[in-house]
Amino acid sequence: MPTSPFKAPVAPPPKQFAVGDQVTHDMYGLGRVIGIEDGIAALVDFGSAQERILSPYAKMSKL
Repeated sequence: MPTSPFKAPVAPPPKQFAVGDQVTHDMYGLGRVIGIEDGIAALVDFGSAQERILSPYAKMSKL
């Protein structure tokens, strides 16, 4: 019911990344998105290495 005091928490929308986005990752540091697999993973170039970061991208955020 819309008026229920026990509303389910609203989940935040999934993070969206695009090719060319600059990102930071808790483990790998600064990088740039070089490829996207829709809803599955992002391929990120961190300079010294390229990593495939799986969705939901908990440790990665857009700058």
